[in-house]
Amino acid sequence: MFYIYCPYCEEHREEEEFHASGEAHIPRPSDPDNCTDAEWGEYLFFRTNPRGLHHELWVHGIGCRKFFNITRDTVSYEIKETYKIGAKPQFTHAEEKV
Repeated sequence: MFYIYCPYCEEHREEEEFHASGEAHIPRPSDPDNCTDAEWGEYLFFRTNPRGLHHELWVHGIGCRKFFNITRDTVSYEIKETYKIGAKPQFTHAEEKV
């Protein structure tokens, strides 16, 4: 078991209180009514699955029930940072902040 820092509650809580909700920072189509089936399917179903740094959407299901983002290394499972929705990550796929 490990602990996750909730940026809204501002405390570390047990992993069981949280649920992963998929990839973070996926832009919604600007005009969904005029999307082709292929474009809509791409938005709904296709996600990256990188080896290494990955930005994920999580929810604090048992705590404040708010969504937030996590930057996690998919190889080591190490959580690099947590941040509120709308904030920019400190770590990116291109370079890792040391």
